[in-house]
Amino acid sequence: VIKSAWRCLLSSAYTDPAVWEQRPRDAQDLGQLASLMDRTYARKFPVSSLVIARFVDNLSSKEEVDQAQYYLFKFRHSPNCWYLRDWTIHSWIRHCLKYGARDKALYTLKNKVQFGMFPDDFTFNLLIDSFIKDKDFRACSVVEEVMLQESFERISTQIMSLYALSKYLATKPELSWQEERNVGASLMLAGLKQENSVGFSARLLGLAFIGKVELSRGIHAVFHEMPLIWTSGYLGRALAVMDAVCDFRDVKLSEEVLDHVEKILQDLSVNADGQNVTDTPLEEEDELETQKLPEYINRFKELKERLVSQDRIDSRSLESLVSALTQQMLAACENADIAEYQQTVSVWEAELQQLIQRERETKEKNQKSI
Repeated sequence: VIKSAWRCLLSSAYTDPAVWEQRPRDAQDLGQLASLMDRTYARKFPVSSLVIARFVDNLSSKEEVDQAQYYLFKFRHSPNCWYLRDWTIHSWIRHCLKYGARDKALYTLKNKVQFGMFPDDFTFNLLIDSFIKDKDFRACSVVEEVMLQESFERISTQIMSLYALSKYLATKPELSWQEERNVGASLMLAGLKQENSVGFSARLLGLAFIGKVELSRGIHAVFHEMPLIWTSGYLGRALAVMDAVCDFRDVKLSEEVLDHVEKILQDLSVNADGQNVTDTPLEEEDELETQKLPEYINRFKELKERLVSQDRIDSRSLESLVSALTQQMLAACENADIAEYQQTVSVWEAELQQLIQRERETKEKNQKSI
């Protein structure tokens, strides 16, 4: 099978910073802003979201990006921490990409609680695309954050995430149990709204990965700090996907994915005697789920036979299926995304002007009271 080539997914129109950079510029001296923030923090006063926004908006080098990371951290640990503006997050990511500091963007994203990095889908897309462009599998780290922040609302984000994940899995990586859980959850949630062969194949593999973690480490290891339900039975849900495809027109499951699920079941069966790899005994509900493994294996065989008899198995790999879907659908998603982004920038600009006006009025009021 010839593997599809990596490509930069988003068009130049999508990634073009012109809409962002053509906003009215509020030119500021970074040195003065840094001094203002230092003095404000030293006096135990909060820095306003407008000041940190101005600082980030006026970055012009990689060295200044490094400096901004420090002030983003300080702002997040100040009384005003909840007021980091969406446009400041977007501006931060754009400046990181512009000045070759993508690692900084990813670091603050992975440490979102410390830096307040909760981007919107459009911003996520720009970052994922940047990694994909360089054939950098850290695109999957960004996808993991999309999953954790439950931001698979845009079809474009779903497709790009599945593209990155399928490329990564095509290398047959050795995954830790945490990676199996995270990749599984990302596949499952990104594929959830795709009512096609890619969506069902991604859901099946994702649920199987999660089910493997559940049977070996217990349900608590599955949902702890994850956007996943805490009800046992993820392998059962994986089989339910296979059952649904038997009754779903024009949908097939990737043969490669079915082979992967079969191997997961076989590995669990081989390790059945010593499944609990944790230091603590499994809960009763986990033990009950473990006892269902033979039933799951038999059910898988039955469902696979049904899929074969109904010609519901696609010989293409998940990677090939996703690449075909990407070529078919992504370009059509872009126009709507771009139009929405332009509206969002206009809303951000209006909010910014309101903050500037409020700041001006406050200064005038303070001067009159002196």
